[in-house]
Amino acid sequence: MSDDDSRFRGALDRILELVVLLNDDMTQSLAKEGLTVSRATLLWTLMQRGPCTQRVLADDLGVSARTVTGLVDGLVATGFVVREPHPSDRRATLVTFTERGAAAIRAQERAQGEFGRQLFAEMPRERFDGFVAGLTDVLATLHGLGLTHRPTVTS
Repeated sequence: MSDDDSRFRGALDRILELVVLLNDDMTQSLAKEGLTVSRATLLWTLMQRGPCTQRVLADDLGVSARTVTGLVDGLVATGFVVREPHPSDRRATLVTFTERGAAAIRAQERAQGEFGRQLFAEMPRERFDGFVAGLTDVLATLHGLGLTHRPTVTS
């Protein structure tokens, strides 16, 4: 194994460790709020979109309408969203936040900001900028290989 291969493998090992740690932290944090990763992903999409139909959510998430129905059913049952009549299409309903859902998203945004500060505030600016540039390069390479971000969503 060449020195480069060893360095590359070491870097990939660190990225994989980071992915596992962040995934575990996110899963545990969401569970405290009564959410799964899939339900939280739907809530983030709803925050960006505003009230919308389940069809729009399914398209944005790249999943079936049935999957979104299951997610929305769960979020309705736990008080994060409601289904409301569509103002111009009586056959459709809009998924909208309840106060609990809106508060949960605001809390997640605050927590994400604080976590970012915890991770990066002590890193010297030059090193941080290099880190971000390196991540940007890695993401560009992954996109160039045909990998795209699709939220992992299951009901």
